[in-house]
Amino acid sequence: MKTCEMLLAAAEDIWKGYNRHPFVMGIQEGTLEREKFRFYIIQDSLYLRDYARTFAVGVAKSRSLETAALFTKYISVMNGELNVHKGYLAKLGVSREELDQTPPSLDNLSYTSYMLRVAYEDGEAEILAAILSCAYSYQLIAENIVANRPSSLDDPFYGDWIAGYASEGYARDNVVLLETLDRLTADYNEDQLKHLRDIFVACSRYEMAFWEMSWTMRS
Repeated sequence: MKTCEMLLAAAEDIWKGYNRHPFVMGIQEGTLEREKFRFYIIQDSLYLRDYARTFAVGVAKSRSLETAALFTKYISVMNGELNVHKGYLAKLGVSREELDQTPPSLDNLSYTSYMLRVAYEDGEAEILAAILSCAYSYQLIAENIVANRPSSLDDPFYGDWIAGYASEGYARDNVVLLETLDRLTADYNEDQLKHLRDIFVACSRYEMAFWEMSWTMRS
């Protein structure tokens, strides 16, 4: 079993729960309250700042130019994600001042602090394991939404969010991420693989906490 298959199997139940979460279901059906999405998009924008910093540490930790290029490319790939966020921030009337003055929620801060700790303490493969639960789960969530409700792509408000994460371009970038993690860990021993599992499961749990935080608007 390849490393990524092993990681996904370890967090399978958590990932299944994403698709059943009322926040995600609300996006799928187009019924999610705008106030909840506004809270989410602000917190997610704050999250992406430290997410980008995690990739930046990955560049410094990379042992090859190929892996460094992957981390660098992923930072640039995020520009598309950030553009989507900027669009929603504008639609929801969130100013730069409000964004800068809003503190990250406790769940958000805990999640990003954990990712950055992994980035500073571990190596390139562990960093990839830490960011994988966010990068890849959003693709699968969006694809599941489209499969369950194809017309969701035409939703006047949530359609852009769904289309961005269900796009072929986003999926292609994730393939590179998955293949790189498998390659870097091909010779990992059981202790190293267990450490990767621990990181991946922890970040998967943080992802679930992020959806719940957004649903309850818990700061």
